[in-house]
Amino acid sequence: MVSLKQFVNMAKEARKKSGKRNFNQSFEMIVTLRDIDVKKQDFNISEIVYLAHKFTKKPGICVFAGGDMALKAKHSKADRVIEPEELEKNATNKRQLRKIAKGYSFFLSETTLMPKIGKILGQFLGPKGKMPTPLPPNAPVENMVERFISAVRIRSRGQLAVTGKVGDESMSDEAVSENAVVILNAIEKKLPSGNNNIDRVMLKLTMAKPVIISAMAK
Repeated sequence: MVSLKQFVNMAKEARKKSGKRNFNQSFEMIVTLRDIDVKKQDFNISEIVYLAHKFTKKPGICVFAGGDMALKAKHSKADRVIEPEELEKNATNKRQLRKIAKGYSFFLSETTLMPKIGKILGQFLGPKGKMPTPLPPNAPVENMVERFISAVRIRSRGQLAVTGKVGDESMSDEAVSENAVVILNAIEKKLPSGNNNIDRVMLKLTMAKPVIISAMAK
């Protein structure tokens, strides 16, 4: 397993490799895997991970809800609330549905609306791993939205690599590294043989080559 200190050194090196840019770059972690036969094993990771530190730019959050829950969602930090009437109105507008699917990082929905969302938006949200997290009756919407502000989605897409954003340039190396440890732990728990399935861990900024460490060199 890569230690926090190693991640801090990787973050510092990643900054050196990138140099100064005129925008706030993202730190991305790529974990390559080994000893997993994707042809024989139904291997796929698509997880939402709650981080130790929020990103500088808040992820977009959209809530599907009606009635009292919609009112609560509108008083939360959600970026958009889509009520049943608006969902029905756009049911055949593929351009608008694609825009909704692309425009937000996370979706939450009243449980009663889940079948309708699957029918209308499933083809756009499903492939992106963005199907909504269900909101049971009387769920604390404000608290759930707040929790998703410090979340990130990690995905393997059926390949021997898992990727996820761990931070951005405006964050300290320590904060980026603590997020990276949280994500690496989450990945390890999903692997058939845990840490033994991890080959290499890479950390990079948007416009730079990755800093690589071999997990085998323990």
